[in-house]
Amino acid sequence: MTDWTKAMNPTSLIKTEAEATAAARASAIAIFLGVAWGLVGIIYIMTAGQAVMEAAMAQASAETPEMAGMAGPLTQFALWLSVGLVVIQLVIGLVQWAKPNIVIPIIFVILVAFGLVSGIFGLVMAGSPNMPETAATPMWQVVIGLIILVIQMVLHIAGIRGAAKLDKLRFEAAR
Repeated sequence: MTDWTKAMNPTSLIKTEAEATAAARASAIAIFLGVAWGLVGIIYIMTAGQAVMEAAMAQASAETPEMAGMAGPLTQFALWLSVGLVVIQLVIGLVQWAKPNIVIPIIFVILVAFGLVSGIFGLVMAGSPNMPETAATPMWQVVIGLIILVIQMVLHIAGIRGAAKLDKLRFEAAR
């Protein structure tokens, strides 16, 4: 049995192929964490978030009345886009779990870094007079989302290290 806390530590020493595989799978765990958080977001959009989105769109379309009828379809589009992205993320997580590689963690490190920068920028812009109040994401969602992104970053870095070591060990074994 592999020690998962050691595998998820991006600074731990990886010696065996089993440890390298477990470390590479830490990236899949990070992806599954993102899937779980995405499901929370979908539930929010389906409940209270739908009214918030429609109110924000109504406020934004106050100057253009022809846009007022678009609030419902755009909310549905956001919902289905979220569902699609969660399904894609789930499939990528399953691929990373079944066949760990270095490409998926690298892509997700870039995406998580973008998410962290966007989230922090959103916090900075939250008090801006140009930002409509109705478009603001609830603070609990922002804070938990940023915490999850930091955890994902650590796990994806461990995944990169594990996948690189796994490739190196398999290359040496093939020689």
